[in-house]
Amino acid sequence: MKFTLSWLRTHLETEASHAQIAETLNAIGIEVESVADPAAALAPFRIAYVREAKPHPNADRLKVCEVDLGEGAPISVVCGAPNARTGMKAVFAPPGSVIPGTGMVLKIGDIRGVKSAGMLLSAYELGLGDDHSGIVALPDDAPVGMAYAQWAGLDDPVIEVAVTPNRGDALGVRGIARDLAAAGLGHLREWNAEPVASRFPSPVRWRIEWPEACPFVLGRAIRGVRNHASPKWLADRLRAVGLRPINALVDITNFFTIDLGRPLHVFDISKLSGNLLTMRQGRGETFRALNGRDILATEEDCVIADAAGAQSLAGIIGGEATGCDENTTEVFIECALFDPVRIALTGRRLQIASDARQRFERGVDPALMEPALEAATHMVLELCGGEPSTVVAAGEPPDWRRSARLRFARIREFGGAEVASEEAVAILQRLGFAVEEQTADEVRVQVPSWRHDIAAPIVLDQAPGLPPAKAEQAASGVTEIEAECDLIEEVLRIRGLDKVPARSLPPLAPVPAATLSPTQARTALARRVLAARGLVECVTFSFIAQNVAALFGATPASLSLCNPIAADLDIMRPSPLPSLALAASRNAARGFPDGALFEVGPGFLNDSPEGQLLIAAGLRTGATPRNWREPSRPVEALDAKADALALLAALGVASESLKASPDAPEFYHPGRSGLLRLGPKMVLARFGELHPMIVERLDLPRPAVAFEVFLEALPAPKRGTKIQPDLSPFQPVRRDFAFVVDEAVPAETVLRAAREAERGVITSVVLFDLYAGEQLPAGKKSLAIEVTFQPRERTFTDAEIESFSEKVVNAVIKASGGRLRG
Repeated sequence: MKFTLSWLRTHLETEASHAQIAETLNAIGIEVESVADPAAALAPFRIAYVREAKPHPNADRLKVCEVDLGEGAPISVVCGAPNARTGMKAVFAPPGSVIPGTGMVLKIGDIRGVKSAGMLLSAYELGLGDDHSGIVALPDDAPVGMAYAQWAGLDDPVIEVAVTPNRGDALGVRGIARDLAAAGLGHLREWNAEPVASRFPSPVRWRIEWPEACPFVLGRAIRGVRNHASPKWLADRLRAVGLRPINALVDITNFFTIDLGRPLHVFDISKLSGNLLTMRQGRGETFRALNGRDILATEEDCVIADAAGAQSLAGIIGGEATGCDENTTEVFIECALFDPVRIALTGRRLQIASDARQRFERGVDPALMEPALEAATHMVLELCGGEPSTVVAAGEPPDWRRSARLRFARIREFGGAEVASEEAVAILQRLGFAVEEQTADEVRVQVPSWRHDIAAPIVLDQAPGLPPAKAEQAASGVTEIEAECDLIEEVLRIRGLDKVPARSLPPLAPVPAATLSPTQARTALARRVLAARGLVECVTFSFIAQNVAALFGATPASLSLCNPIAADLDIMRPSPLPSLALAASRNAARGFPDGALFEVGPGFLNDSPEGQLLIAAGLRTGATPRNWREPSRPVEALDAKADALALLAALGVASESLKASPDAPEFYHPGRSGLLRLGPKMVLARFGELHPMIVERLDLPRPAVAFEVFLEALPAPKRGTKIQPDLSPFQPVRRDFAFVVDEAVPAETVLRAAREAERGVITSVVLFDLYAGEQLPAGKKSLAIEVTFQPRERTFTDAEIESFSEKVVNAVIKASGGRLRG
C-alpha cells in the first residue's frame, strides 16, 4: 500500500513530517517498508535567471553565463549546453551539491581561464529523465530563487506500508489517517458524500443468483459523459503510488480504491448486451480481462455477466469487452460486496493479483457502499460531465453491527501496561468505536463497520466429540474472550507498541528440553557421516518424471501431481536414488564421470502418511579418486555396502546384528546387490550395483553403485544411564583360521558362525583374506579369518585356548559345510 504525504493530508490535518509519520506508523503496528523522498536529492537546487549568456573567450562550444538567484551578487557559470541563452530560467546547482544523475560533487573550478561557481542542470543530471541534450528551460513565470523541488511539486514523499491480512481498513488512505489521528498525530478531517439528485431511471438493473458470493450490490448509470485524460492532480497521484493513468472514468475508480479502500468498476453501457447484469457462478466460459489475459471462469468463480456471458471476474478484474475508453458516453458504476474467502480462492487459483482483490479478500467496509457511490458520482460529474440515474440495488446489506466488552484491569494483566480507563476509552473512540455503556471497571463499545477483525465470528472448528453443552459454553467463552483481546490490542498499539513493557516468558523447566526429535537428530547425523565418507550432499525436488520413477519401482496414480511445476516433474519419487542418478548423469555429461553423491530425503510408496519414507541414499559412479598410496579402481557393490554399514553403525546398529540377503529390488544388478536385515523381516538398507538397463537408460557412467538406508525403520536408541566400557586388564589372544568352502557360501555365514561359537569369550571376528585359484578345487574358495579371544578374570590356559579354537572350527564347518584348510 503506497500513498503520498499530500494525499494523506487530504484526510489528516497535521503538520508532521514524513519522518514523524513513518515513526508513528511503525509504533502503532503498521510497518513502513520504504519512504521515497525525491525532494531530498533536489534540495540544494534553485530556480535561476540567466541575465547574460556570452561566448567563452577560449572555447568555441562553451558559454559564460551570469546567473541571478534573486539575492546577492550574480554568479558566473560556464555552461556547455547549446540551448543556454540570455533571459531564460534554469535550475542552478551550487558548489558542494551532489548531482543526482552522475553522483558528482560539484566544486568551484576554473574552466579555460574563466571561473565557474555552479552548474545549470539538464533533466538527466537532475535524475528526472534521460535527456541531456541541453539544460532544463523553465517557464517565464517560474519564481527566481525558489527551491526547484517545491516549485515542480517534487517535494511529496511516497510512503509504502505493509498491511497485515486482518487490516483491510488500512488499505485506504483514510484508514491510515484514522490510525494516525488516533495516535495523536493530527486530526481526522470530516468526510461526507452528499447524495446526488437523479435525473432518469437507470437503464441497467442488477440480479444476484449467488448470494453466498455477492450478498449486496449497488449501481448507477451516468449518461452524456465525455471521457478523456485525467486532470494533472489525479494523474500525478496515481503515478506516485505506481498506477498508470488510463482515462478519467477508470482513474476515478482507481482513486477511490486507494483513497477509501473501496474498489469500484465502470462498464460502458453501449458495450453491454441487454439491460441486466447478473452476479452468478461461472459456466466454463472464457472472456478477455483488462490485463489482456483470457480468463476461464468455472463454477468456483463469481462473475458479472450480461446476456452475452461473463464480462468481469467479480471483485478481481474487469473485462476488456465492456471497458471504458475515449468513445464512452454512457457509463454504469458498480459498487458491490463480495465474500472474502471466495475472492481469495479465485484470485489464488487464477494467479491474478489486483488492488481490488487485495481489498475484497481482507474485507471492505459494508457501510461505505452508498457514500462511495455518491462520491464517485460527484467526481464523474465534475471531471466528465453528464447526468446521473437513480441508484439500483440487489440483495440485502449485511448486518455488520456487533459489540465488544473491555475490562480495564485486563489491559494491565494481558499487556503489562498501566492505562487509565479514560485514556483507553478515548483511544477506542478516536478509532471509531462508539461507547454503548461504561462503568468504573469496564466499557462496552460498538465495533465500527470497517473493522472486520474486531469481535469477528470464530470460524475454527471445535474438537469432535465435545458434549453439546460444553461445546456451546466453549464457543460463547471464546467469542467473549477474543473480542476483549482485540480491544486490548487496539489500546496498546495506539499508545505505541514500543511502550509495551518487555517481559520474558517464565522457564518451563530448569533444563531445556531437546530441540530436535530423535528422527531429526538421526537425519543430521546421517548427513555428517556420509559427508565425512567423501560423498557430496544434493538437495533435489521430491518429484520427478514418471518414466524415470517407473525404472525404480511402482508408480501408483495416487502419486501423480495434479498441478506439476513442469511437465517432466509429474510424480512423487519412490526414493531419492532416481534424483541422484539424474544428477550424476548431468555431471558426467559435463565431464565429471567419477562422483559420489548422497541425499537424505523422502521417498513415496503411496499418498498415505505411512507411505512416505525418510531415506538416506547414496550413489557412486566411475572410479575411486587417484591417490599415491593406492591406485584408482572402479567402484563396486562392496563400496556401497561399506557406506550403508558405516552409516548404520554410526546410528547405533552394530554390523554383527545385521544379516545380508541377495533379494534386492529389480533396479539393482542381480547377483551384485543385497538387503541388510535386522531379524528376518525388518529391512534396514539395500545396496548394490545398479541394473545395466537403468545405467544405459539414464546414460550413467559405468559402474554405478548405490545404497538406501531407511532411517525411520531403525530401532529407537535406548535411553538410560551410560555404562562404562568393559575394559579387561588381560591381553587378548588372536588366532587365524582358513576355511575352504563353496564359492556360493557368503563370507557372512563363516563370520557369524565363528562369532557365535563362544559368545562370552570371542569379541571380534574379521575376514582378512579371500583366495580362489589353482591350489583349490574348482568351485571352492578360501576364507581366512582372525578371531580374538578376550580373557576377563584371568589369563587363558593353553587348553582353554585350544578348546575355544575347536569350537570355532566346528561351528564354521557345521554352518558352511566347508573344511579347515591345512
